[in-house]
Amino acid sequence: MTRTSILRSVLSSPAGIAGSIVVLLVLVAAAMAPLLYPGDPFDMVAAPFTWPGSDADYPLGTDLMGRDIMAGLFHGAAVSLMVGGVAAAISLGIGITVGAVSGFYGGWIDDVAMRVTELFQTMPAFLLAIVMVAVLSPSIYTIILALGLTAWPGIARLTRAEVMALRDREFVQALVAMGMRDWRILMVHIIPNALTPVIVAASILVATAILSEAGLSFLGLGDPNHVSWGTMIGAGRDALRTAWYQTAIPGLAIMITVLALNLLGDALNHALNPRLRQ
Repeated sequence: MTRTSILRSVLSSPAGIAGSIVVLLVLVAAAMAPLLYPGDPFDMVAAPFTWPGSDADYPLGTDLMGRDIMAGLFHGAAVSLMVGGVAAAISLGIGITVGAVSGFYGGWIDDVAMRVTELFQTMPAFLLAIVMVAVLSPSIYTIILALGLTAWPGIARLTRAEVMALRDREFVQALVAMGMRDWRILMVHIIPNALTPVIVAASILVATAILSEAGLSFLGLGDPNHVSWGTMIGAGRDALRTAWYQTAIPGLAIMITVLALNLLGDALNHALNPRLRQ
């Protein structure tokens, strides 16, 4: 399918339209944050505990330190998307590499790769991320690294299954008989044909990384120097009973964004899977 036909198929379903609109709005908010709120989102700009709707200058209110929640929401969109996107890219890079090599060569390489993959799968990914962030010290970079290094096993197994199904196909055997190098067969002919389910899984990876970052921040392991939706939730937990809106607003933003990414993933799956299009 061409890019145009994929886009048309995604936008032909209500789930695809809703997911695309929300993701686009979040991207626009992230891009517009420096223009709409040029100051530091950590600046204390008003009285603390200003409830939403009580001050026109701060429509979503202020937190326990007097920081503008709307400004934090816009700036946090960029950080949360960066965490989700970069962590997903790391997971995809590791997972596709391990899965492609394992599925193509088989034998002892497959055995070793799958044992390593199973080792990572036996450990709870979120718990492993907590340990890594705590050991390396909480920062946006260690959070991204920890989330990226703990989410790749599923991608590796998915890629391996697709590559194993393709390696015995006639066109691959013809390329081997022609003397084409293995890396070229993998990079040019096999991996591009195996990426359909991986592309769908990528949207889930981004959503999972955003949720995981929020969980780490709620536990006090977020980066105190960067505002994200997760750090906003973490900061608001101290006033959870008296000013619940401080955690509810960024929590709602995370929920809507994660839901939109899941809807977009379902629409992509329907567009790229020929059996579902019938």
